[in-house]
Amino acid sequence: MQQASPRALPSLASFSFWLSLPQLITWGSVFYTFSLLMTPLEAELGMTRAESSLAFSLALLAEGLMAYLVGRWIDAGRERVVMTLGSVWIGMGLLAHSFVTSKLGFYGTWGWLGLGLAATLYTPAFAVVTRRFPQDFRRAIITLTFLGGLASTVFIPLFAWWMDLWGWRHALWALAALQLLVCVPLHGWLLHGAPRSPSHAARPADESKRQPLSVREHLRRSPFWLLALFMVLMMSVTSALPAHMIALLQESGLPPVWVIAIPAAIGVIQVVGRLLLFIFERYWDVHAANRWIPTLIPAGVLVLLLGGLNPLASLVFVVLYGLGNGMNTIVKGTAMAQYVSRTHVGQLNGLLGLPIALARAAAPLTLGLLWSPEHGYTLALWWLLLASLLGTAALWRAQNQALKLRH
Repeated sequence: MQQASPRALPSLASFSFWLSLPQLITWGSVFYTFSLLMTPLEAELGMTRAESSLAFSLALLAEGLMAYLVGRWIDAGRERVVMTLGSVWIGMGLLAHSFVTSKLGFYGTWGWLGLGLAATLYTPAFAVVTRRFPQDFRRAIITLTFLGGLASTVFIPLFAWWMDLWGWRHALWALAALQLLVCVPLHGWLLHGAPRSPSHAARPADESKRQPLSVREHLRRSPFWLLALFMVLMMSVTSALPAHMIALLQESGLPPVWVIAIPAAIGVIQVVGRLLLFIFERYWDVHAANRWIPTLIPAGVLVLLLGGLNPLASLVFVVLYGLGNGMNTIVKGTAMAQYVSRTHVGQLNGLLGLPIALARAAAPLTLGLLWSPEHGYTLALWWLLLASLLGTAALWRAQNQALKLRH
């Protein structure tokens, strides 16, 4: 008896576009709206800024703790269940957040949301497209990040408007509705037909010629640990800067309107960087692009240090940082598959979830501790320069080691 043919799977462009819509909504409705919720929550619950900030750190920690399990489930072909239930989880968490009346409830809600982020943000989505499009996963990831890069540009003003109209509690209902009515059906519809495990034919040529190594064997090799250092250091830099961007630009002497406009434009600049990569990557050697893209971030920091925080230096910094951060998301999202393993990419990236979460949580505090009334952010900028240069060097070394192992 002939077996029924499976439902036709979407093309790379179609799949990446539809998967990017939940990315836009989830990044925007959870990650970028926290700063807007801080002030009203502090007033209602009698919290200090340190107490309210702890909730976001708990979310990042919960996300990191859950990352490895999510990666294992996706590598086993359970992506549809993981991402669909992740959206349900976040929708319920946002709804519960609207009823928060205590600090304990506030912290518990953000811990809950962090678990949902582990199943829905870029890391699981990148693993999904890497499994489905093993020969062109880099292009799929670039396409996937276009809408996600605009999350702050769309949702910060949108949620602020909703808060003005309805108050923060009812505004959270709208965010929950987007998760439950848009993200859940999209994940459920789009992620059908997941491969249970990467087939021999689906693996790239350099992996199909030999028996794939286990996760433990990859952990005994230097490329994984060098990439781990690259990702942790770069994530520290890109997590520290947004929290201090306004204050840093204020010190540069820019007019107040520019102090607000420039950080708001970073999302657009990131998308411009990804668009440039999408258009020209077929003409660039992928390994050369991976080497040089991360250098834009230390170059931007160096401009600030040499320019003495003047307005022109600040503008150049934001352009370099925006372009670098936008394209570096692609490098971070594809490096593990390119230089370690595509077969186990979900688990390998998941293993870095906790150290990256700790780095993201600690980085803004580190920058604050390095600021001083006498020298401003000068010492902090030297730390950012050193961390970004060390991260770039670790990537270069990982790339060289991985290419040697293949030959």
